[in-house]
Amino acid sequence: MTPTLNTLNTSFAITNALHFAEAVPGLPVADIRTPLASASVALQGGHVLTWQPAGQSPVLWVSKAAVFAPGQPVRGGVPVCWPWFGAVPGKATHGFVRTRMWQVRGTELDATGQVVLRLGMSDDDATRALWDHAFDLELVVTVGSTLTLALTTRNTGSAPFTITQALHTYFCTGDIAQTAVQGLDGTSYLDKVQNFAVCQQTGDVTFSGETDRIYTDTEADSLILDGAGGRSIRISKQGSASTVVWNPWTEKEKTMADMAAGEHRQFLCVETCNAGPDAVAIAAGGAHTLVATISVA
Repeated sequence: MTPTLNTLNTSFAITNALHFAEAVPGLPVADIRTPLASASVALQGGHVLTWQPAGQSPVLWVSKAAVFAPGQPVRGGVPVCWPWFGAVPGKATHGFVRTRMWQVRGTELDATGQVVLRLGMSDDDATRALWDHAFDLELVVTVGSTLTLALTTRNTGSAPFTITQALHTYFCTGDIAQTAVQGLDGTSYLDKVQNFAVCQQTGDVTFSGETDRIYTDTEADSLILDGAGGRSIRISKQGSASTVVWNPWTEKEKTMADMAAGEHRQFLCVETCNAGPDAVAIAAGGAHTLVATISVA
C-alpha cells in the first residue's frame, strides 16, 4: 500500500531540507534540498534518482526515456539489485526490491547538515513466493557533499541464505569516449560481451564499444575520469567484493525502449556489488552491509 503524501510529510518531512512529492500519481519521492546538495529518492525501489552537490553539475544520470510507473524499474539513478544480481531463469532480472514500495523508517538532519533517510522492507507472502526466505532489508541514504548508500541485509529466519546484490549506479559523463575508470588495473573480470570469458584488466578501463564486466575479488575504490566534463568521481566501498562496469554502446542501446537514441554517450555504470562468484552467505540471525560512498573532485 502506497502511503499518502500527507502521512509521509506529517511524519517525516524536515523543514527546509526534505519533503515528499509525487513523481507521477502513486509514486512518492523524497525531495531533499540543503546548502550541501540536492537529491531525490523514490520510495518505489528505494531508488536514488538524483544527487547534485552544491557547485557541481548532476552526478547521477536518468534517461530521458525512463518510465515512471507503478511496478516498473527506472533507467538511471541507483537501482537496488537484491537478492540476486543479473538474470535468473523465470524471475525478474536483478531481483524484486527495485519495483516494490519501501517503507520510510526515519529521517534526520545530522550535525554536519546532511540529510539521513532510512528506508526498509521485510519479507511477506509476495516476497516469499519469489524467494522463500525471512529477511529485513534496510537502505540508509546520507545526502551531503558526498552521497553514501548503506544497504543492510538481515537474515531473520532459522536457515542460512546466499545473496548477490548491487547498487547499480548510473553516472553522468560528458562523453563516454573521453571517459576512463581507474582502480581496477590488474583485476580479473568476467566479460559478458565475450560469453563471460575470464580476462584481466591492464591499465585504465576505457570505452570504444559495448562494455559489460564483473570485476571480481576487488575491494578497491574506483575513480571515474570524466575528460569532457572536467571532473573526477570517486566511488569508495565496503562490504563489496565486486565492481561492475557497464555501457551498452550503440547497438544494445537500440534494444532498450527506456533509453533515448545516443544516450549511451552520456553515462557510465560503475556498480558496487557482490556479484558473479562473489556471493554473500548470511547465517541465520546474521547481517551484511554493502556501502558505497560517492564524492566529486
